[in-house]
Amino acid sequence: MEIIGSIGVLLGVIAIIYFSLKEINIIIAAPLATAIVILFNQMDPITSLLGKEANQYMGALSTYILNYFAIFLLGSILAKLMEVSGATTAIADYILKKVGYDSPYKVLVAIFAVSAILTYGGISLFVVMFAVLPLARSLFKKMDLSWNLIQVPLWLGIATFTMTILPGTPAIQNVIPIQYLNTSLTAAAIPSILGSIGCITFGLFYMKYCLNKSLEKGETYSTYVLDANEVVEEKELPNFIPSISPLLLLIVLALSGSIFGGEFLKKNIIYIALLSAIILAFILFRNFIPEKIKTFNLGASGSIAPIFATASAVAFGAVVMIAPGFKFFSDLILNIPGNPLISLTVLTSSMSAITGSSSGALGIVMPNFAQFYLDKGVDPEMIHRVAAIASNILTIVPQSGVFLTFLALTGLNHKNAFKQTFITVSVGTLIAEIIVILTGLLF
Repeated sequence: MEIIGSIGVLLGVIAIIYFSLKEINIIIAAPLATAIVILFNQMDPITSLLGKEANQYMGALSTYILNYFAIFLLGSILAKLMEVSGATTAIADYILKKVGYDSPYKVLVAIFAVSAILTYGGISLFVVMFAVLPLARSLFKKMDLSWNLIQVPLWLGIATFTMTILPGTPAIQNVIPIQYLNTSLTAAAIPSILGSIGCITFGLFYMKYCLNKSLEKGETYSTYVLDANEVVEEKELPNFIPSISPLLLLIVLALSGSIFGGEFLKKNIIYIALLSAIILAFILFRNFIPEKIKTFNLGASGSIAPIFATASAVAFGAVVMIAPGFKFFSDLILNIPGNPLISLTVLTSSMSAITGSSSGALGIVMPNFAQFYLDKGVDPEMIHRVAAIASNILTIVPQSGVFLTFLALTGLNHKNAFKQTFITVSVGTLIAEIIVILTGLLF
């Protein structure tokens, strides 16, 4: 029976990947894949799918939404204010002008810097894509650079160190472990900083390598672009200082609350920081937002699809975790010899690959295994940071929602975009994970 159940788990994972590649929405794909796992493991279908417990599909989905909807909501509203006002574009434009257009590598580094600043300031990576890609497109066209080179600077900026590694990042991946471990946004600060340095260093070297290789091949902007007549819409933008002020406020509040605050403040500073940033953004950008109520409405409604997509992936994983057939895989992972942080890395990254979501993986691993590693005597701050980083190692998979969005926005495809994206995110994050685990044993 356990063998059949284990086969069912594998088939369920294959199914959710296949459905995603066929562009079936995860909200539909997840329950269908869950049904396969339930069938092969002879689980009660009604209870497993509709039950309200945290390890049942609807229960896990609703629990995730209950715990994290406020963050998705506030983050989405802030992102929409920054987007509609043109603040994100103003920040990107300012930095790119300061760097100059004389060197292709400098332009790539500038795009990386813009993306990193925006995401570390709490802006959704989806919004950063919308803000940065049009500017990058015009720059690439002007310098006649191969368009597929956009992968490395963009992904290095939005989906590596600013998402899971750097202390204080307000990303949801850095928030989820707090409630299970009683930690803060700055957990394992010194190892995290060193890991960030390692990740950035690799990314910048890889960026240079990809650029040189592309130039040697004689690739141009039109090599990977079918329609080279894209037009960037011009509009009046706020100045740079007001544009970046809400993000700076968010970062300062998040860091100060995490470092100097008490237990309550450490757990809730992200809400205070996001709300404060929203208020400041509205005050500063009110003259650049013609339809204010509509903008708030769009920001609020924009939080619904992302959280339901992530919660659906979490719900699928929650049912997989209690399926009898999963015991074979969990025993295999948990009994990996050596430091427990190694098995935590393998476990979390595996769940990330299954769900195609780093936050989804953490939403599964933290409630089910955090206590297991605490009981083994592992430092809570190390559990927090190692799990957060591990959730990103295999998050770029063919069915990943954020990667599919990137392909749609750039016009690239799996053949010419997956390799560099995967190496940038996965290898860079893996290097950071190794550094964090090694240095964490010393500090």
